Amino acid sequence: MGPNVVLINCDDLGYGDLGCYGSTRNASPAIDRLAAEGRRFTSFYMASPVCSPSRGALLTGCYPPRIGFGSFEGLPVLFPGQAVGLPPREVSIARVLSGAGYATEMIGKWHCGDQDEFLPVNHGFDRYFGLPYSNDMGRQSSTHPALPDMPPLPLLDGTADDGATVVEQQPDQTTLTARYVEEAVSFLRTNAHRPFFLYLAHMYVHLPLYVEERFREASRNGAYGAAVASIDWATGVLLDELEALGLADDTIVIFTSDNGSLGDRPAPLGRPEPIGGSNLPLRGWKGTTFEGGLRVPAIVRWPGHVPTGDVYDGLVTSLDLFPSLAAVCGAEVPTDRTIDGIEASDVLFGAGGDSPRDTFAYYRMNDLEAVRDRRWKLFFSRFGEVRHELYDLLADPAESVDLAADEPEEVARLSSFADIIRADLGDERLGIAGAGVRPIGRVENARPLTVFDPHHPYTVADYDLPERG
Repeated sequence: MGPNVVLINCDDLGYGDLGCYGSTRNASPAIDRLAAEGRRFTSFYMASPVCSPSRGALLTGCYPPRIGFGSFEGLPVLFPGQAVGLPPREVSIARVLSGAGYATEMIGKWHCGDQDEFLPVNHGFDRYFGLPYSNDMGRQSSTHPALPDMPPLPLLDGTADDGATVVEQQPDQTTLTARYVEEAVSFLRTNAHRPFFLYLAHMYVHLPLYVEERFREASRNGAYGAAVASIDWATGVLLDELEALGLADDTIVIFTSDNGSLGDRPAPLGRPEPIGGSNLPLRGWKGTTFEGGLRVPAIVRWPGHVPTGDVYDGLVTSLDLFPSLAAVCGAEVPTDRTIDGIEASDVLFGAGGDSPRDTFAYYRMNDLEAVRDRRWKLFFSRFGEVRHELYDLLADPAESVDLAADEPEEVARLSSFADIIRADLGDERLGIAGAGVRPIGRVENARPLTVFDPHHPYTVADYDLPERG
């Protein structure tokens, strides 16, 4: 059988938020040690600058528009009770690994649809414990006028045999990470005798930041630094547990984030104080197709296979995890559909070498805003407005010098590549429908998982931090 796999996916953690990526504000010793014991990627991309499409792409190896995840009834991410989500006909990495004999569990934030058909237990995971969407999508003490009233935040638990159901409403978010870690350790111990795939999707550092006091007291960067420390503590516990079980050498550990940070700016909704995040030295933040929106921290450790202390600058994406994990784990990638991921197991889990990927498309919702190759990045639009900008990402990852006027041949070449992408995946801004797009999942009679009841003894009746993001 193949190696075990532990995939840790953070929420809104930025390129510059970890010590091993240059942060001097946040403490991340366990994650820094993980990087020292494996490979740190400096040009690793998620397929979207926001969470739902990014997570759907990670799971399926497909660009978000390919699986109907460009937008959600006109919204950039999924909200509670929507009738759309990731349909069971799409094949997730959990499903192919389960088919190869792996025990599978998902813990934490799902955000690919909260209706039963869309939940993790119907996508190849034997068990699920976590929040079905973002931690700010619960009942708040005050409702921002830009947001709808939310139902109580549901915590789900269940199995593929029995289904996942709500086991708690408005859970105390300061305790959730510890509860996730407890569940993860239990999974590792229970399945130590067989190959397993654990997908741990943290709620941190998504706003609002409810953090344990022990981490806040030690933080140099307020609640944000405390949230990073919580992730680091959780990572350290899992690494120690793998060592104690004698599984460290047989386990691929992957650490990454679903998109870039909101940066050190005020929250999109909430108080005016800076959040404390960083995508430095990159430009942009979550929600943008600048590098800071999609280029994220990524670390892989597999002792005896991945060289220690390695830093890899070649182009790699989350889409490539699907076929690459399937290759090293002895699983079969579906052949009845297009998968956008490229098998890059040598780069991700082996000695390294040249990346087989030489292009990447930057989608924001269903608009193709930019494309890149190994060196150049060409913008066509941002937020619906026409842009004509060319950046040399090898020399200028901060996207500070526009070279479009100086490099017409590169502009023409990347424009031709973009035309191919548009024909396949579409470009809503230009009115182009992609021939290779598959429909999003849809159900009838959708409803939120919870309904507010003033007589219900919620653990935390109202969340009282104003930040949303």
